[in-house]
Amino acid sequence: MTELARNIVAGVGGADNIISLMHCATRLRFKLKDATKAQPEKLKNMAGIIMVVESGGQFQVVIGNHVADVYKAVNEVTGISDKPQQASSTDKKENLLNRLVFVISGIFTPLIGLMAATGILKGSLSVAVSCGWLTEQSGTWLILFSVSDSLFYFFPLILGYTAGKRFGGNPFITMVIGGALVHPLILKAFESSQSAEAALTHFLGIPVTFINYTSSVIPIIFSAWLCSIMERKLNAWLPSAIKNFFTPLLCLSVITPMTFLVVGPLSTWISELIAAGYLYLYNAVPWFAGAVMGGLWQIFVMFGLHWGLVPLCINNFTVLGYDTMLPLLMPAIMAQVGASLGIFFSERDAQKKVVAGSAAITGLFGITEPAVYGVTLPRKYPFIIACLSGALGAAVIGYAQTKVYSFGIPSIFTFMQTIPSTGVDFTVWACVLGGAIAVGCALVGTLVCSLIFKQKQSVRTETTQPPSAFVEKKSNDISMVLSPLTGEIVPLSDVTDPTFASGLLGKGVAVKPTIGEVRSPVNGSVASLFETLHAIGIESEDGKEILIHVGIDTVKLKGQHFSAHINVGDPVKAGDRLISFDIPAIRAAGFDLTTPVVISNSDDFTDVLVPADEKVNAGEPLLSVIQ
Repeated sequence: MTELARNIVAGVGGADNIISLMHCATRLRFKLKDATKAQPEKLKNMAGIIMVVESGGQFQVVIGNHVADVYKAVNEVTGISDKPQQASSTDKKENLLNRLVFVISGIFTPLIGLMAATGILKGSLSVAVSCGWLTEQSGTWLILFSVSDSLFYFFPLILGYTAGKRFGGNPFITMVIGGALVHPLILKAFESSQSAEAALTHFLGIPVTFINYTSSVIPIIFSAWLCSIMERKLNAWLPSAIKNFFTPLLCLSVITPMTFLVVGPLSTWISELIAAGYLYLYNAVPWFAGAVMGGLWQIFVMFGLHWGLVPLCINNFTVLGYDTMLPLLMPAIMAQVGASLGIFFSERDAQKKVVAGSAAITGLFGITEPAVYGVTLPRKYPFIIACLSGALGAAVIGYAQTKVYSFGIPSIFTFMQTIPSTGVDFTVWACVLGGAIAVGCALVGTLVCSLIFKQKQSVRTETTQPPSAFVEKKSNDISMVLSPLTGEIVPLSDVTDPTFASGLLGKGVAVKPTIGEVRSPVNGSVASLFETLHAIGIESEDGKEILIHVGIDTVKLKGQHFSAHINVGDPVKAGDRLISFDIPAIRAAGFDLTTPVVISNSDDFTDVLVPADEKVNAGEPLLSVIQ
């Protein structure tokens, strides 16, 4: 894990290029000083990394379910979590959307897992009450409901911390301001102000309008932003001997009254306006709103744009007491599950079946990056089918105007969160139907398309020469890649590295070498050469990108027992010596020398066919690439 963390840090331009780092359910989200120093293509080819996405002002490295472990390792390598957040020199150049997405994701990302957990717990309690297993008067329900509701009840307090940290201020100062918004005395003053006889309260002669800020989002975020600005100014002006206590004192004394007098009422009005605007658009044509959200949600997620909608969902809960957007997103998740199951049932390769099956299981719980980047998107048609299926299922849910009554990641648990206090009704069954339509259509559609494509591939294969009879020439439709090694041919699916075995890095084959030399498989140029000399990328004259990775986990040798005979950018001819390596020494060090040879840009071609032979010599035909 530490080695992967070091490689990631190097791939984003080094620790000094990192402004901030956070993670969500599957991604490391970097804010970089200079994005041009990052090497996304290098990162994409690393074992343990699913995909790299640059969006929303963030450099996102998709890791998968063990992202928290990698995040911890990166922090240990860089110490970035101990550094104060810096301002980026490019922040002012970024568009407003990118800056907004970065701010929102920074505030809410640390809480997403907890919000999902409390939402599921609250939904489970609704199921238990509807089924008669619990009553709202029982001690069991009281204790579990209090813990499921406490996060949102004290949201200003918790968001005060995350917002203060994101804006670069002292998060404990802004957390105290959030605590003041939900203090029992303030809530008591609000209840008293609701009566007709209540006298108007003043602060230094200025009338105060008390509002119930429990579960609110926007007021504390605005206050945290203002507080961080004031804190930076005070720290620059005040002498170091007194600023440690005078800065918090002045911030609390100025920003807290400002929050109750101006920021709170104004942001509450904005919150209600946003909720009313959303309801107006949603109620106009709910089924169409559902189709749009269900069809585009995974695309939003891919580019990190979904963070812009999270506050809208939470604001709906605060103002309306429910949300109608989250149910529309659930079919998009379930459709990816259905498409992954379609690949699982249609795929003959054992390793690819494992990848698709695990992605489907993970998707049930709302984490779709493994399904999208590892299964559906590389094949293209399952992803498109899943988007269309998600749109269809969400249109049904939108038509029924299904609501959820607690926040949570859209997943199989969303069904429980749609149950109102009055019990199961038509809207709940519409949610179940929408999810079933999404899964079923994506599953059937993927199976049918897989069958059609396999039939076409079978026809193409029968009309071409068998792999064992490849000749070293090109035709209009087929080009050859020669073997860079002499040794035993191993199917890519049998390689012990799951990243290669799953085909994520491209189609190809592996060779177990008997001679310690890598020779150029094509005429072209050296596109990349790893610092540890264990892997090389060659780009052919006709655009094929070939990755040759000598051994499994040999990066740990740090270049020992390897020698390079070329440099990046050098032109090469088929048969030129590229790398030499000491087979006995590497084996003695305990490493597997099975060497994957893959076409990195396989998606640019119709297919890549592998030989049926068991052995091959360097310079003999190895792969046939169909244009």
